[in-house]
Amino acid sequence: MAKGAFWIFAYGSLIWDPGFACLERVPARLWGYHRSMCIYSHVWRGTPGRPGLVLGLDKGGSCRGIALRVAGAAAAEVVDYLEARERVTAVYLARTVPITLEGGGCRKRIEALTYIADRAHHQYAGKVPVAEAARLIRGGRGRGGGNVDYLETTVRHLAELGIADAPLAALARLVRGEAG
Repeated sequence: MAKGAFWIFAYGSLIWDPGFACLERVPARLWGYHRSMCIYSHVWRGTPGRPGLVLGLDKGGSCRGIALRVAGAAAAEVVDYLEARERVTAVYLARTVPITLEGGGCRKRIEALTYIADRAHHQYAGKVPVAEAARLIRGGRGRGGGNVDYLETTVRHLAELGIADAPLAALARLVRGEAG
C-alpha cells in the first residue's frame, strides 16, 4: 500500500457506513463493472441456511458510486478493517481499479481499491430472478441486521446522492410489496 493518501471506490454499504474516517468523498464512476445484487450473504445479511442477497460489482457496464480518500497514516488500519469486513467469506476480490472522479464539474482518472464479486465463489449468485431476489431479501438476517434494511438504506442513500439505479429501486418496491 502506498504511503500517501489513497482512494476506495464505494458502491453499496461503504457509501453509507464506511466504518473509517475519510478525508474526502467524491462522486465517481467505475467502468467495466456494474452494481448487482449478485452475492448470497452468509454472514452480514443472512446465514448459510437462510442466505440474504447483497451487492457486488459484476462484469459489464459501469457503476456510479463514491470515491473515499483515506489518509496514508490510516492505510494499513483501513485495509485490515476492509479485509475483515468485505472478505469474511472471500466472496469479494480486492482490486485496484481505474475510476473517474466526477465531482466539482471536472473529471479526473485515479486508481482506487474496491471489491468485486468472485464469480468462482460458491456465494456468487449471478443474475437472480427478481421474485427470488425479493424472497431472499425479505428472509435474510445476519450479523449486520435485516437484509431489507440493507436494501432500503442503500436505495435511499443512492437517491440522496442523485445516483439512479432503476433495477435496485424496483427491487426495493417489490420487497415492500408496492406495484410497479
